[in-house]
Amino acid sequence: MAAQDFNVLLATDSYKVTHHRQYPPDVSKIYSYFECRRKKGSQFQEVVFFGLQYLLKKYLTGQVVTEEKIQEAKLFYQMHFKHQVFDEEGWRKVLEKHDGRLPVRIKAVPEGRIVPRGNVLFTVENTDPSFFWLTNYLETMLVQMWYPITVATMSREFKKILAKHLKATSGSLEGLDLKLHDFGYRGVSSQESAALGGAAHLVNFCSTDTGAGLVMAQRYYGCPMAGFSIPAAEHSTIISWGRSREKEAFERILDEFSSVPVSVVSDSYDIFNACKHIWGDKLKERVIERSQDSCLVIRPDSGDPAETLIEVIKILEECFGCSLNSAGYKVLPPCLRIIQGDGIDLGSVEEILEKLSDEGWSAENVTFGCGSALLQKLNRDTLSCAFKCSYVETNGKGMDVCKQPVTDPSKMSKRGRLSLRRNSDGLMETVERGAGKPEEDLLVTVFENGVLVKDYSLEEIRKHARLRDEELNPMQHNQEEELLHNHINSVLH
Repeated sequence: MAAQDFNVLLATDSYKVTHHRQYPPDVSKIYSYFECRRKKGSQFQEVVFFGLQYLLKKYLTGQVVTEEKIQEAKLFYQMHFKHQVFDEEGWRKVLEKHDGRLPVRIKAVPEGRIVPRGNVLFTVENTDPSFFWLTNYLETMLVQMWYPITVATMSREFKKILAKHLKATSGSLEGLDLKLHDFGYRGVSSQESAALGGAAHLVNFCSTDTGAGLVMAQRYYGCPMAGFSIPAAEHSTIISWGRSREKEAFERILDEFSSVPVSVVSDSYDIFNACKHIWGDKLKERVIERSQDSCLVIRPDSGDPAETLIEVIKILEECFGCSLNSAGYKVLPPCLRIIQGDGIDLGSVEEILEKLSDEGWSAENVTFGCGSALLQKLNRDTLSCAFKCSYVETNGKGMDVCKQPVTDPSKMSKRGRLSLRRNSDGLMETVERGAGKPEEDLLVTVFENGVLVKDYSLEEIRKHARLRDEELNPMQHNQEEELLHNHINSVLH
């Protein structure tokens, strides 16, 4: 059921409250769609579709219109506009005719699917001719889908980079799902952002400290426990011992968490001294007696990420030695690993992993933590998300519509009823003007007349979003990129 204290009548840009009086006379259907527009030169050429199920379950299913909510909205908009523009009669008809359930149909790409930009991701239309104005009344809320889509897409781009380097320097993808840890809880704007963004990251990885995302995955995506963490220190637990007792602070953590992996931030004073003289000398025996299942994970947290990490790993090699893996790259002893959580974004991860491999080190040695760059340093324009009307019916007659701004051809919208299919090359493409074949349509009805029709589990979504073979094979991937590039050019021209 939708949230009881949430009033969908208030959940729109307020100017939309006036739109029921602006549509043509005798209009009976408004049909709109959502996409992530193509943008030349963007590093993101495809997106991960995720998050609609949460939004539908939380806010739109069941009886969402009541007399109390109508009265609340009536008073609210009277005060807001200073005169009567609210469609009290229209909303009361929703209550009386549909028991307060929204007469709307939403068709969408299955959650977790990877879709090239510029394609339809979901469509919205009214199912009762009397309520044509509902379609775009819901735009405001539905366009907020940009956030989980963008986080899931960003997270998957990290996964591509990590998979490429891990396979190249170890010959295996073992542990890939734990290579990027979500550090972003405190860096987002709200609890709901943490939940949505945290869950979006869990589409691709199983490593997080953002508990809100785990709760969302439990409640809305049927996953009892979607992610994992290990005991870890923060600066307060180190500096509370005083500068002269840093060794004792480290030792206490080793004692308290002797049989499980543990992460210890080690830059409170001098990261290089801590690695060489405390971990690599005074506590060396304590470290090497730990197993792979109880390894020490050292965390640098300041300085240039790539330079600092390279220097740290060289010091650890000096003190603890290393071995060569089957791919010929150096690996620290199983009791010792590094997590870099400061200054991490797509660019710095690539730079760090390239420098490590240039120095002969396997990506096995390091995991990454990412906060703001994963959950917060993004916006609706990151993937150019847009919701546009493409088809209307007036007096029983259908008409394909679109916007064509002369000042910006890239903002031209799609026409007519839309479907999504795979073409003869296996690439996804949008079919406009109602010309698609229903049996080929990849869009699935997920919501109809207040009822959630399709319920995806996180397990299903993760399968949809997994890396494709060609993304793990650079040469094959380049051919795929060229094919996609040629297809995009043919569409644009």
